[in-house]
Parts: sequence; structure tokens; C-alpha cells
Amino acid sequence: MTREYNSLQTFPLKTGSTFVRPVQSLPEHVKLSDLATDVMTDLSKVSMVSVRAKTSMEKANAKMIRYGVRMLLVLDDNDQVAGLLTATDVLGEKPMRFLQSMGGTHADIMVRDIMSTQRELEALKIENVCKAKVGEIVATLKKSNRQHALVVAEGADGKQSLCGLFSITQIARQLGAQVQSFESARTFAEIEAVIARG
Repeated sequence: MTREYNSLQTFPLKTGSTFVRPVQSLPEHVKLSDLATDVMTDLSKVSMVSVRAKTSMEKANAKMIRYGVRMLLVLDDNDQVAGLLTATDVLGEKPMRFLQSMGGTHADIMVRDIMSTQRELEALKIENVCKAKVGEIVATLKKSNRQHALVVAEGADGKQSLCGLFSITQIARQLGAQVQSFESARTFAEIEAVIARG
């Protein structure tokens, strides 16, 4: 005997409807001795903003502004990580150097022309991050002179999946630094000032 199921009542979808986005709640204030995961953007809880390598630099910059981020994950046609594009890449010297060597205008510059490629990127392993402290992440970013660090999980087959992200600007804010600049040297100086104040 098969059971009969009643259908649910349906309603018109209203104009202006949005959708639920994942949200991660990080502590507002941390100390260097707190767990590194307290300052890590967990990509199982927050969607990473991405862009294709063939996108124009201007469109990518507009996307960063629209989403309020300073870094985009660059994907290839197979949705695999091709690289990273940061606001520093867009607003720094890279576009000018590209134009000097290749000619053209800003409108001609593509993400692939100025991004950091996958071969240039390094990542932290999630199992090490889970045991680390905020201070170790700050030291790692400072040593590499980078504003962001990627975190990967590695499967039994050896394939990596991007699962987390650190931003020195976010860490500085959580430590209580007044971040006015997006230059990494000044951000590290702000962090050191917070540490000195105790």
C-alpha cells in the first residue's frame, strides 16, 4: 500500500526577494595568544568572492568595491584556483608596468595580466592552523610580507581544497588596531603598537 502525500501551498515570490548568505561570526576582540581560527575566514561558512582570469581589471575592481573585499579568488574555466587578485594588484604598480610593456589602456588590462598566479601562491594546512595562535599567523604574514594567507585542506588523494583565509587587515581590527592604510608595512606597525600598549 502506497501512502498519499498532500502538496504544500505555494505563494508568489515577491519582487525584491533576496537569498540567505552564509554568515560567520568572529570574535570582535582577540589577543595574540588566542586560537588562529578566531581570525580565520572559514569558507565553509562564508562564500569567497571570485572572478575569472579573463575578466577586465576594471570589472574585478568594481566587484571588490561592491562586495567590500580587498581580494578576489581567480578561477579558471574548470573552477580551479588560477590565482589571487588583490586591491594592491589593481591600485599598485602592476597595471602601469603591464601597460609599459604591452601598451594599450587600463580598459585592456585583464585579471590574468596582474594577478598572483597559482604557482606563486603558498598556503597553510588547516591541521597546523587549528593548533596555531593568532600571533603565529601575524608572524607568518609578516615574514612573507603578504596581506593574505590561504588555508587548505588536503584529501587522501593529495588534492587541496581552499577552506580558509587570513587577512592582516581583519586581524589588526580584531586585535584593536586602528587600520587606516592598506599597506602591509603600516598594518604590521599598527599591530605592533597595539602589542606595545599591552
